[in-house]
Amino acid sequence: MSVDASSEAIVEMNSGDADLDLSTIFHEQYARIARVIAGVIRDRARAEELAVDVFLKWSRQTNAHGKEAEGWLYRTAIRTALNELRSVRRRSRYESLFGFLSVHKASRPPTPEEIRAANETQQKVRLVLSVIGSRHAELLLLRNEGLTYEELASALDIHPASIGTLLSRAQQVFRREYIKRYGEE
Repeated sequence: MSVDASSEAIVEMNSGDADLDLSTIFHEQYARIARVIAGVIRDRARAEELAVDVFLKWSRQTNAHGKEAEGWLYRTAIRTALNELRSVRRRSRYESLFGFLSVHKASRPPTPEEIRAANETQQKVRLVLSVIGSRHAELLLLRNEGLTYEELASALDIHPASIGTLLSRAQQVFRREYIKRYGEE
């Protein structure tokens, strides 16, 4: 189903169409929401769990239904993913303070230098995203997912004319924080 069709389904569900229910919307939007979350946390299985949580929250927020639903789902998915990053970082820090070994995924066999460098860069980016302001991180992540300025405005409940400026500021904040932590690379 296309984005427009799924958005229309959300609106129709809330205008009284009994055939469209939470289950329908879940099946239409779940893969996209899980993909957005996985793009941030890089753990597909955990992203799928968090996506279910996003839909549970949405089902309880009747004021988020209707034409606001798609933006609400995206916004909540990004915030949930960022919270997960912060939680993992905090857990890792506490485990290291107490001398516990962090439970990580099974070790990979040795990989080429390019893959190692790419993984390090991804980790650095995730860390920076977890410490900059939520609004900046949300903007950058959703834009990276390919959302247009209009879609960003809708998802984040921002005036469309402000998106360019806010996105530029978010990029500057990200760059400053990255350079502060890792220097010019």
